[in-house]
Order: sequence, then structure tokens, then C-alpha cells
Amino acid sequence: MADAPPPTVVIGAGVVGLSTALYLQRSGREVVVIDPLPPPGGASFGNAGMISADTAVPIALPGMLRKIPSWLADPLGPLAVRPSYFPKALPWLMRWIAAGRLPRVLEISDAMRALHKDAFLCWKELLGPQHYGDLVRPVGQVQVWESETETESARLERMLRERQGIPSQPLTPDDLRQMFPGISPKVRRGLLMPGNGYTVSPQRIVQTLHRLFIEAGGTLLAENVMKIVPREAGGYDLMTTVGFHRATEIVMAAGARSVRLLEPLGVRVPLETERGYHVMLPTPNVALTTTISHKSGSFGVTPMEHGLRVAGTVEIAGLEAPPDERRNQALLANIRTLFPDVNTEGHRFWMGFRPSTPDSLPMLGEVARRPGLFLAVGHGHFGMTGGPPSGRLVAQLINRQPTSIAPAPYSPARFR
Repeated sequence: MADAPPPTVVIGAGVVGLSTALYLQRSGREVVVIDPLPPPGGASFGNAGMISADTAVPIALPGMLRKIPSWLADPLGPLAVRPSYFPKALPWLMRWIAAGRLPRVLEISDAMRALHKDAFLCWKELLGPQHYGDLVRPVGQVQVWESETETESARLERMLRERQGIPSQPLTPDDLRQMFPGISPKVRRGLLMPGNGYTVSPQRIVQTLHRLFIEAGGTLLAENVMKIVPREAGGYDLMTTVGFHRATEIVMAAGARSVRLLEPLGVRVPLETERGYHVMLPTPNVALTTTISHKSGSFGVTPMEHGLRVAGTVEIAGLEAPPDERRNQALLANIRTLFPDVNTEGHRFWMGFRPSTPDSLPMLGEVARRPGLFLAVGHGHFGMTGGPPSGRLVAQLINRQPTSIAPAPYSPARFR
């Protein structure tokens, strides 16, 4: 009897990896997921939980270059670069600034819209109606500003929303007081984005993907992949800390740690670690019906089943530097400014690694000159939004099926 063909291996058990694994499994493939951490390790655990289907604004925008001196000068600002890491980050930052030129921003926005618009549909496909109703809240998102007039960046964001046909509703200070009792009078205006939403638990929603995958016959190996070795006859061998595995195809979905596995294969990708922080408040005495994105302070607030999560800020410092707990203290100060009567007793801190590309678009697709090696990495701030649609697209590419959206904007080859 001939040996069974090797399975498709997905490296990474976060939201992107498990979404891809489920779509592949439901197409009839045997799938093995490998990750040293139980789901959801890494950024899939500690993110803000926002599902931003109607968000098509990249992180890099015009005018970033003049802001670099302030990033270096303020270690606790919304975006900071540790001076010791700056030389290593500089090539990525220069690509990031280049992606902020307006013609490129328009292209990126179009691609973000195409990928994100089906986020809730894909979550419902993966979870099923019952789990979806339990875990997902498609109730909109409110953006707020402390300025009374529209800022330059807000004008650009409005232009991008209008270009994409994304609906929004301006909110007055009185509207905001009614929606969010106790909100600071410093907040002068807001915007309702009705097409966005959130999950009540990033941890539990990814654990649910994992459980559905296992119940359908999938395998998750708690191992650390050390090296990927191409086979002359096709396919790959994977050397792990405790085993040796063979694969017909590999999906690289290991987040910020993907680089160390790709470089020995001669695959260079501009993937940087945007370190994000959150503070969890178990008894905040603040009741929210939607998430809040504080545009003036560059942080977000999400009501979750175990309390209020305050998340945000970006620190460019690599994978090895220890967390800077002062950034968590800054988030505490931010939420006290937004809601002066908030209760912060019993707060808990967290820091994780966003895998980010310079253009805010993930890398999805097969790697040139490495047949069978597919990337599903680089979602940055939008993993909970782009993860399920990315999993659908990568599964379609692997199965050589017609794709739900044009894959070219996300191709890893755009960075060659």
C-alpha cells in the first residue's frame, strides 16, 4: 500500500494560522498546525479585539518623515523607536515612509477595503452562528478627538472613507455624553463607524477556532520549528525541538517570529515587530456599548467579558528587548483622562509583538522560487479583522481555486 501523502502544515496557531487551517481542512485537506504555545499565544491573545471591517486607512500616511525626531525623543509617546534599535529598524522605517506617499496610500486603502470588508462574514463561516453570536459584537465603533476642528489626518481618513463608500456618522459632545456617561469634557467630537465591531474575548475566539479544528480531525503539535528544509523531490521537511515532520505545503503564519525561519531559505521579508501594550481593568465602573478609538491619544478601549481593555501605542524595539512597563502606566493615564472616574484597581499589564509590513498589508501567497511555501503573515494592527479573510484567500491559492478577491496586492513578491 502506498504511503499517504504528507499533510499541509501551518506554522502558527494564532488567528491567522487557525483561520487558514480551518479553511484548508474544510476543503478536504489533511492539516497539521505547529506552535510551541497553546492557542492563542502572542498577539492573538492580547490585541484590542476590534474587528474593523470598515477600516481602510493604512498606518503610514503622508507627513510621517517629519515626525521621526519626536519618536526618538519621547520613549512613552504613541509611537516610539528605541534609539539602540533605530539603525536596525531604519530600512523598514524608510519603506514605511515611502508607503505613506498619497498615490501609494490610495492603492493600499483599496487593498485593505477588499480584504477587510468580508471580515464578519468570514468569522461567521468559521465559527458558525452559535459561536459567532456568543463571541462577536457587530455594533460599530466610535472614534473620538479632543480637537474641535478636523485635523489633517482626520481629513485624509474622511477622504479615504468616501473613496471606499464607507458610511460614518458625526457625533456631537452631547451625543458622546449620552452614549458614554462619564466621558471627559475634553472630548469635543466623535464619529460613529457602524460597520465595525469587536469580540468579547480574543482569547476565547481563537480557542474556539482551535477546538473546531481539533473536533474536525485536525492535529496541533506543541513544538517549536527550528528549521525548514526543502526536499529535492518537492515538499519540505520540518525539524522541530522534539520531532521531524514532512509537508506537501507549508503556510508560514508564525507572526513576528516568521523571519527567523524564512531567512535560512533565502526569503527576505520586511517584517518588523511593532510592540503593542495593553492594560486590563477587571472592575472599571465604565459601561461601553461599542469600542472607542481615541484618535488624539492613539489608543483604543474595548469592553470585554472580563473587564475593560485599554490597548495601543507602538514601540519599535525588536523581539529581544524587555517590556517597558512605563508604557503601560501611560495607558493607565490615558484611560483616566478619557474617563476620570474609572476604577483601575486590580489592573493587569501585557505586551506582545505585532508582525507588521511597511504598507499595512499582509503578505499572502506563494513565495517565488519556493514552490509550496505560502506566507500568511504581516497583519500588524488588523489581525482580528484580516485574519479570517486571509485564511480564506490563502486556502483558495493553495487549492488553485478562483479567489474571492484579487491576490496580487498582498503578494510577497511586491517587496522584491
